[in-house]
Amino acid sequence: MTDTDTQSPAPASHRTVDRLRIESYCTRVEMGAASASAIATELRERLSRQSEVRMIFAAAPSQAEALCRLREEPEIDWDRVTAFHMDEYIGLAADAPQRFARWLDDALFAHLPFAAVNHIVPEPDPAAAAEAYAARLAEAPIDIVCLGIGVNGHIAFNDPPVADFHDQLDVKIVALDETCRQQQVDDQCFARYDEVPEQALTLTIPRLLQADRLFCIVPGSAKRDAVRRSLYGPVATSCPASILRQQAHCTLYLDAESDPDAER
Repeated sequence: MTDTDTQSPAPASHRTVDRLRIESYCTRVEMGAASASAIATELRERLSRQSEVRMIFAAAPSQAEALCRLREEPEIDWDRVTAFHMDEYIGLAADAPQRFARWLDDALFAHLPFAAVNHIVPEPDPAAAAEAYAARLAEAPIDIVCLGIGVNGHIAFNDPPVADFHDQLDVKIVALDETCRQQQVDDQCFARYDEVPEQALTLTIPRLLQADRLFCIVPGSAKRDAVRRSLYGPVATSCPASILRQQAHCTLYLDAESDPDAER
C-alpha cells in the first residue's frame, strides 16, 4: 500500500449539530476511507498509551467499506485489541450466513490477529447469554464503538418501540419492529420478510454511549430520512439515533446519498 492509498479524503463538508460533529463525503468509498482512517488514528493513539483497546462493532452492509479499509490500515497492534459486537438475532441456526458474528468474522475478525473476539451466542438461553455478555463488557471500559443508524433510526437493535435512553440493562432481549425486519430484506440479508427473526439480543443505548469514542457510519439513500430525523427532529426514542446529537465524543460520517443537506 502506498502513502497515497492511506491518505484520508477531505470531507465535502463538515458541520456540528448540537454536540455532534458531522463529516459528509461525495461518495460512499470516500466516506469509508475517511472513517477507517479516523478509527485507525484513534486506535494507534490509544495503543501508544494503554496496554489494550476494547472495541464494539456494528454488523451491517453499511459498515462494509469502512471495515474493509480499516483492516488495511498499517501499524495497528491488533493483538492488543479486544472486539465485541452490538447485536445478534435469536432463532437462527448456528451456521446461518445472516448471523452478525459470522458477518463480522468475514468482514473483519478473521483477517486480523485480535487479542480476543467476543461473539454474542444467544443459544441455548438468550437471557443467560445477555447477562454473560454484559458481564464481559463490564470487565473494563470500552474505548471505541463503530456503529450505524437503521432506516427507523435505531442504534444496534434498539428500535423505536423498545429504545430507552435510560435503560438499566447493558444487554437485553428485544422484539424487532416491522421496519427493522423489512430493512434486513431490503439489504438483501434475507430473501423474505418471514425469514427475518422476530427477536434479537442487543446492547442498549446507554451501554453504547458509555464508550470513550463513537464513529457512526451511515451511507446510502435509504438512510437519508433517518439521518434527517436524527439531526433535525426531536431528541426522542421515536428516532433513537437522535440521542447522538448530545454526544460530543461521536462523529457521524455520511455520503452524498445519506446527507439530507447534500445536493443530489
